[in-house]
Amino acid sequence: MKLIVGLGNPGSKYEGTRHNIGFMVARRLAEQLGVALKRQGHQGIYGVGRIEGIETMILLPQTFMNVSGASVSSAYKSLGVPPGDLIVIHDDIDLPFSRLRLRVGGGHGGHNGIRNIATTLGTGDFCRLKIGIGRPQSGEVADYVLGNFDATERRQLPELLDLAVQVIKTIATHGSAAAMNEFNNQQVLS
Repeated sequence: MKLIVGLGNPGSKYEGTRHNIGFMVARRLAEQLGVALKRQGHQGIYGVGRIEGIETMILLPQTFMNVSGASVSSAYKSLGVPPGDLIVIHDDIDLPFSRLRLRVGGGHGGHNGIRNIATTLGTGDFCRLKIGIGRPQSGEVADYVLGNFDATERRQLPELLDLAVQVIKTIATHGSAAAMNEFNNQQVLS
């Protein structure tokens, strides 16, 4: 069993913002797998399906990003998965827009959602798929991450979401080391 968590903030106000790219990737994965994200539980919405025969739960916490640990911890404990079978998808301002980086373990890198999940679980030894959203040229970081993608980014977004889904499928079927070798630092350049 794999637990795949897309991080974001609930509600229409945040839909389509940079900070919600984790939700976007998880929804794209669910769509490709034919998984309906309609069940409610674990302080989130989720669906269950299979990636090449491997049972998978896709979870979108509805707790707001900075306190997503409660939702993730509930599903994680309920499923009894080891840390290596938890994959968390989130935005990363320290990566250029559309660059992907997969990491297992490590620090939170300033991401409050990851910090809260690691604290709540008591371990940081889970997979993180970081999706680069870049840093703002000027202004407040909070306004930038909670803002919408610009026109150029929106054109690249479908390809980026598809690439991120490929990474997740590779993790599920071949493991995180194989996925890191194949995909780390790849970037959509169209």
